[in-house]
Amino acid sequence: MNIYVVTHPQATHHVDGLVGGWFDSDLTDLGRRDADAIAAELAQAIAGDPVDVVCSDLRRASRTARIIADRVGTEPRHDGDLREKSYGDAEGRPQSWLRERQIPLPAVGERLRHDEGIPGAETRWQLAERAYAAMRRIETSTAANTIVVTHGGTATLLLAAWIGMPIEASGRVRFDLTSGAITKLHLDERTHSHAIAYLNRTAHLTA
Repeated sequence: MNIYVVTHPQATHHVDGLVGGWFDSDLTDLGRRDADAIAAELAQAIAGDPVDVVCSDLRRASRTARIIADRVGTEPRHDGDLREKSYGDAEGRPQSWLRERQIPLPAVGERLRHDEGIPGAETRWQLAERAYAAMRRIETSTAANTIVVTHGGTATLLLAAWIGMPIEASGRVRFDLTSGAITKLHLDERTHSHAIAYLNRTAHLTA
């Protein structure tokens, strides 16, 4: 089994300096070009083998997944658990608005259930529960390859779930996953090992 975790490419909230989360921003022109490049890279890697495509239902991820699915000849499936962390009242506002009000994560102590002080925002624990549940479903796919299109914060927790990190420990982990990157996960049928074959590959992206 191969799982390709894709972080969606550039979206409008990136260039506008707005908080993303569940704010339903779209891909920019560059984001769409990079989605085409991601699709070409994955089509070459999969080389016609059976493939499943699953994605966040937010527009920037679902548009990316549609471009990929069209290239590899399948239909994408939406999974709301693959959404980015909700930032509640901060979503769609300037990043400066969030920075002025957000209570930073503590260096020690309870990080997963930490209250950032933003009404309506999810805790990292709630995001982790969603991501771990999504990974459990992804692992049941019968396809030789699964492409997962998601968001940076969610992708970190998908990888934590993949390597078997206890959810209680996931509050301390972070993978630096950039927009439009591909991370390949591989299940070895002989040893049943969960490998990260490569992390945050970006060579395919527009310069």
